[in-house]
Amino acid sequence: MEHDTIETLRERHPAWRLLRATNAPLVLAFLGRFFVEDNHGATSAPELATALDDELFTINAAHPDHPVYPRSAGDYLDDWSTTDAGWLRRFYPLGSDEVHYDATPAFEKAYAWVTGLQVRSFVGTESRLNTVVELLRQMVLGSETDPQVRLAELRRRRDGLDEEIAAIEAGHVVVLDRVAVRDRYQQFASTARELLSDFRQVEENFRALDRAARERIAAWEGSKGDLLADLVGTRSDISASDQGRSFQSFYDFLLSEARQDELADLLARVETIAALDADRRLRTVHHDWSEAAERTQQTVRQISEQLRRFLDDRVWLENRRVLELVRSVEAAALSVRDTPPAVGLVVDEPGVTISLPFERPLHDARPAAEVNSLLAPADDEELDVDSLFGQTFVDHARLVENVRTAIPPRASALLADIVELYPIEQGAAEIVGYLALTDDDIEVSMDETETTHIEFTDGDRMRRARLPQVTVTRR
Repeated sequence: MEHDTIETLRERHPAWRLLRATNAPLVLAFLGRFFVEDNHGATSAPELATALDDELFTINAAHPDHPVYPRSAGDYLDDWSTTDAGWLRRFYPLGSDEVHYDATPAFEKAYAWVTGLQVRSFVGTESRLNTVVELLRQMVLGSETDPQVRLAELRRRRDGLDEEIAAIEAGHVVVLDRVAVRDRYQQFASTARELLSDFRQVEENFRALDRAARERIAAWEGSKGDLLADLVGTRSDISASDQGRSFQSFYDFLLSEARQDELADLLARVETIAALDADRRLRTVHHDWSEAAERTQQTVRQISEQLRRFLDDRVWLENRRVLELVRSVEAAALSVRDTPPAVGLVVDEPGVTISLPFERPLHDARPAAEVNSLLAPADDEELDVDSLFGQTFVDHARLVENVRTAIPPRASALLADIVELYPIEQGAAEIVGYLALTDDDIEVSMDETETTHIEFTDGDRMRRARLPQVTVTRR
């Protein structure tokens, strides 16, 4: 890096300003524990102020005569969230009227650098070397287009697995020693925490894209269609970028239930290794990843909603301007209606009649149609009219009288018992008539769980009707 570039970073970068700040120990200790170690997301101002107030009380209690930090928690939060500081982001979440705070990527960079200054009693290198070699192998094999080369590599791996399986079957089990386990766990812990830090940077990148889109909208002078095409194209470029595709792949991994179960099982089994002093916070780190990824997705959704409202406001302003112009034209026309101006043109007609030759239809000679509305008389035929005189009419009043005679008021009886007293005379139609009784003092109900049979005579034949048990009640 050049001297001028470093000088600019020293003067303007929030992370460098934090390292030079007077109260840097308080900022790094409190915000680092709250937002980085405990992985809190956006937090309301009262909650964060309460936590900072407890921190200030603990520190100042050691120096009762001369407090190290005499100001209130709210004053410190206001200073840390100013543009000049840039260590906290102060904003109003969508649908809330309460101020919220969140750590910025610049603060995370400063905190990571300070934590890296601590002297580590154990520094592992083997696992990182293995990771480097594995990454190189994936890149070389993944970009290889020759099928034979890829098959040879896969067969070599298969042979190695076969040898390992044979050795285990023979009783030769090779396990990692204590140093190798600590080495790999140290790299895992470092990478897991760096992932949480990267999510805030991704959020910040999305917000920067949102600001750029708003600036483009505010300075746009073309049509809304071109503006939307430009914004949609930009969004597609973001999704198709390396960062966008990498984040989507990571998010898809988190959404996979099978992979999450595997990851949770591996984390639980790592804690059981005796050679490790495992950090219990890392056992649920995959849940922290999911929460951080969801916060990033929520930021994208909020940006989309805010952008839509911003476009709607622009449309409303344009429509309002159009209405103002129309009303000004109407007002000017009304003001000169009685005294028209002397200048202008006088025309006989407000428009010119245009008749195009090809608009006229061609002559179409239609054939003459003969219409005969007289119908020939029908031949006399002998019609069977017996069915007209064979209709059955059930006397509803007679059925009601039968019920009232058989059942006293506020009592009930089965329809089968009523039929025994007053046999069926008109076949199935009379049974249907009993079922359809709707007089005020008569109620007919059926029990589908029971079955009854009613016998009646239809002409010269004896018939039996099977139906649910029918109860007739008088109120």
